[in-house]
Amino acid sequence: MADPTRIWTAALIVIGDEILSGRTQDKNVSQIATWLNVQGIRLREVRVVADDNDAIIESVNILRARNDYLFTTGGIGPTHDDITVDAIAAALGVAVEVHPQARAMLAGYYETRGGLTDARLRMARVPAGASLIENRMSGAPGIRHGNIFIMAGVPHITGGMLDSLTGKLEGGLPVLSATIGCWVAESEIADLLGAAERAHDGCQIGSYPFFREGRTGANFVVRSTDASALDQCVAALSAALEQGGWPVMPDGI
Repeated sequence: MADPTRIWTAALIVIGDEILSGRTQDKNVSQIATWLNVQGIRLREVRVVADDNDAIIESVNILRARNDYLFTTGGIGPTHDDITVDAIAAALGVAVEVHPQARAMLAGYYETRGGLTDARLRMARVPAGASLIENRMSGAPGIRHGNIFIMAGVPHITGGMLDSLTGKLEGGLPVLSATIGCWVAESEIADLLGAAERAHDGCQIGSYPFFREGRTGANFVVRSTDASALDQCVAALSAALEQGGWPVMPDGI
């Protein structure tokens, strides 16, 4: 049974010049964060780095040390600027090798697609000692080395790799959440929010203000790993807001 006192954490490095230039919008952060939460793992930090060897090495070594898991997306394709595998191998102090199983997978996939060229064979390269993450969407697998998971940048391929990892990572209890909304300025109820959070151990309240239809409002997201504590906190917060004269809208505005 999951230990409710143990919080498992992950970090994500999004790799690619195209993300930083704005040419491509990243969709993997939300996808990976949602998936991790279901596994009972909290995404604690995200970095976006260029296709730069030193930047990748620095980020990998910092983030893998202070989190239970590290995920990377991008930079594992067949072209010269796909340097993620080389950089992570350098960060780990291991050589790069062609994984025989990955080579066989790629050979089978490309048998009717022009064959396994030198460029395509690059996608079978892994840091020495790595295992593979299944990829049902295309020929190239993802890579696991210790607590590092090296994944594709294309979101639907990343999603397939996550599916193959479902239930295989050790984690804690998933974080549950509930949302309520009010037409109220956040600053007016700051003390009320703080008091509600302090009164309900194990619950966190996030406040997300907005300006809409010429009015100021806010949605409040309550999070907890305990369903009963979550319900009690939402009920107490709703009652306090209503008592203050701010009608509450379940599920937010």
